[in-house]
Amino acid sequence: MMKSLLNILRYVIPYWGLALLNICFNILSVIFSLASLSLFAPVLQILFKTAEAPEKVEDFSWLNFNSLKDQFYYEIGQLIESHGEMNVLLYVSVTIVVLFFFKNLFRYLAMFFLAPIRNGVVKDLRNKLYHRTLILPLAYFSEQKKGDIIARMTSDVQEVEWSIMSSLEMMFRDPIAIISYLIALFIISPQLTVFVLILLPLSAFVIGRIGKSLKRTSVKGQRQLGLILSIIEETLGGLRIIKAFTAINLSNEKFRNSNQRYTTIMIRLYRKRDLASPLSEILSSIVMVIVLWFGGRMVLNPESNLDAAIFLTYIMIFSQIIVPAKAITRAVYNIQKGSASVERIQEIFDAEEVIVEKPNAEKISDFKKEVEYKNVTFAYEKEKVLQNINLKIEKGKTIALVGPSGGGKSTLVDLLPRFYDSLEGGILVDGKDVKDLVIDDLRGLMGIVSQESILFNDTILGNIAMGMEDVNEEDVIAAAKVANAHEFIAEMEEGYQTNIGDRGVKLSGGQRQRISIARAVLKNPPILILDEATSALDTESERLVQEALIKLMKNRTSIVIAHRLSTIQHADEIIVLSKAEIVERGKHQDLLAKNGVYKKLCDLQSFA
Repeated sequence: MMKSLLNILRYVIPYWGLALLNICFNILSVIFSLASLSLFAPVLQILFKTAEAPEKVEDFSWLNFNSLKDQFYYEIGQLIESHGEMNVLLYVSVTIVVLFFFKNLFRYLAMFFLAPIRNGVVKDLRNKLYHRTLILPLAYFSEQKKGDIIARMTSDVQEVEWSIMSSLEMMFRDPIAIISYLIALFIISPQLTVFVLILLPLSAFVIGRIGKSLKRTSVKGQRQLGLILSIIEETLGGLRIIKAFTAINLSNEKFRNSNQRYTTIMIRLYRKRDLASPLSEILSSIVMVIVLWFGGRMVLNPESNLDAAIFLTYIMIFSQIIVPAKAITRAVYNIQKGSASVERIQEIFDAEEVIVEKPNAEKISDFKKEVEYKNVTFAYEKEKVLQNINLKIEKGKTIALVGPSGGGKSTLVDLLPRFYDSLEGGILVDGKDVKDLVIDDLRGLMGIVSQESILFNDTILGNIAMGMEDVNEEDVIAAAKVANAHEFIAEMEEGYQTNIGDRGVKLSGGQRQRISIARAVLKNPPILILDEATSALDTESERLVQEALIKLMKNRTSIVIAHRLSTIQHADEIIVLSKAEIVERGKHQDLLAKNGVYKKLCDLQSFA
């Protein structure tokens, strides 16, 4: 638990000034609380006439309780002589009210400065978590459920806010209060306070045992919530298929079962958490009764210097310890529950950054000569996807990658912008290994148009200009014209300011693809990667997109993954990949003449 807590408390460091103010005001609140409670003893003794004020105090010491007590009673006695008992009682009562006012004022100020710490830490945690998801390699997310990642970024962070950040008050205030009250109790009666200190750890042990059980249940709950979010995410993405294959009842039953498991876990979790308050209440009352019994015996003992008024003051101060002690008990439960979320979040922070930029990475701003794959081998886990690939792509040339599904075409192009790193061999851009270059500079040389148009819930202009700053609308319009997109955009009511919805749902497939092409045109990259950019389109849309691609590929180095072989017949070189290796290469007519894999692929498409 402490490790999880310390991981979160690191984020408090930027707010150390506010934390210091919080601690100072908490200390002032405790001091005024102690002062107000201490005044009850003379009030009670004045009322009950159980003490007499000394005529003078000799050998006064701030460190001796009896000396402090005698000095205080001497001052009270002087006041009584000059103003009378009734007036002194009134003065003391008003003073207690004023002290309580300042106690609560300083407590509010402590909470006032705690609020920006609590919310700031959670904000920083969310920011770091989101940034981490942006820089982690694609391979990490291919092994994770999207819903579970979303759960960690939402419900787990929320759990940290409620469970741990709410406990910051306990960390900054309650220990100070307990220590201060214990010091006061030691000064009043060391013997009775030692007895109390023996009882409190026994209570803490019982509470700690239940807290560990709470953490285990919380882990199960967060995992189950991640599964629920995964089902929701998959359902929203595949709603058309669910309806088409009449799988509504099946999907509903799957969700209901998962939701029921989550509900059962959460009922068990809340029951354990809700045990904190009554359990601490029972343990506190047991301790209080024992203290009353033990202290009462001391009061009744004639040889003891503890009288009834002092003992009542002791009990009042001790009762103040119970409140922060109960708060710490609740906080321990909350931290145990929240530490499960912290560990899930920490797993993302600790995930290995496979794609790492070297500290002295070399900058690159232009592509001048060629891209070269030298003996490149790559595998997902143990299965090799590419084996000893040697390929040279000269500037201005168009290279087409074809072959059966699973042959390694997409993986081959994903290695170039370092979405993944090769296991063996190297990829060179103008003779420089991509692993030695600044990653953003390397990717800045490339424009990618994939089979699935990746658009965002933003305006058309925002999607085309994505990743670029200070872009003129005129440049965006020019790019859209090259992509054959300007015509349909202009017909929209808000033109380039039209919001296209989640993943561009308001546009047709062909329109989405032309927006993606316009994005690549605006970036104006020297290297273009086209990953089956027309395979999912109808004939008319394919024609418009193909025209846009021809314009885009002009005077650029292009790597084209082709599903429809008719679109790459004029490529400078066609690379045929099968079973992780290059099995054929050459121009269209030369490959047909070989009567090999490429010829079979062409015949299959002609037959189809």
